Amino acid sequence: MEIQTQKLVLVTGGAGFIGSHLCRRLLNEGYKIISLDNYFTGSRENHIEGVDYRVGHTKDIEKHISEKIDIIYHLGEYSRVHASLEEPNLVWDLNVEGTLGVLEFWRKKGGKLVYAGSSTKSANAKGTDGTEGKNLSPYTWAKASNASLVCNYGKWFKLPYTVVYFYSVYGPGERAWGEYGTLIETFKQNFLNKKSHKVNAPGTQTRAFTHVYDTVEGIVLAGEKGEGDGFNISSKDVCSVKEVAEMFGGEIEMHPQTKASRSSESDDTSKIESLGWKQKHKLKDYIEEIKKTKNA
Repeated sequence: MEIQTQKLVLVTGGAGFIGSHLCRRLLNEGYKIISLDNYFTGSRENHIEGVDYRVGHTKDIEKHISEKIDIIYHLGEYSRVHASLEEPNLVWDLNVEGTLGVLEFWRKKGGKLVYAGSSTKSANAKGTDGTEGKNLSPYTWAKASNASLVCNYGKWFKLPYTVVYFYSVYGPGERAWGEYGTLIETFKQNFLNKKSHKVNAPGTQTRAFTHVYDTVEGIVLAGEKGEGDGFNISSKDVCSVKEVAEMFGGEIEMHPQTKASRSSESDDTSKIESLGWKQKHKLKDYIEEIKKTKNA
């Protein structure tokens, strides 16, 4: 009888919002997990018993990881559009130098890479000058460039990879503070603390808000069965930012439009669905549960 060896996976950004949910899911699936996180936005509060947490920058990955990894889930990147216009050097450090470090580690050590791409690659800046989503900011440019580089590394060096794309992920464990806060959690905290919602004009900019549980389901399927580019993990439900604020209720403050204003729609999910994925959660239900819990 053949003995099955427990697979070892690496999650970069494993102490972050999506990364921590992924670690929990992979642990439940029976994987052995190493997390590499520099704790720029990650938190030790997200630690899960059974995961091997290591502190470090992805550009120094070879200093921190000596093991042979079966699957690398690369989520550990800077992830804010508007804020990146104020700190492009930080985006370069984390998303260009950091990701190159991961790709070189992959090239030398082998294994499969699952890269977390951004839906901004295909978003349009409606209401502005029509700039392509990938060119809206240092963040969007870096993410689109990295997705292309991952595909090329896979082809150049004959390595297995999958590129998945995230769509405005929300759910338990988000954070609301400062420039790095997420929109849904910010509005949630506004609602719970009876504060007004700040919405940048025109307010009609849309997002395909996708629950973190659905997102993680897609990531795991991509790691197990996906091959190549184009695995969009996108909700079918599209809402404008103003509509989301109205769902929560309360006062809305309109603010000037930003240079990084954009809209994104629900995208083609046929590739991820071919692996067995389907959307199970809706934003409206998530918000209703928050409101119900507060009023209980």
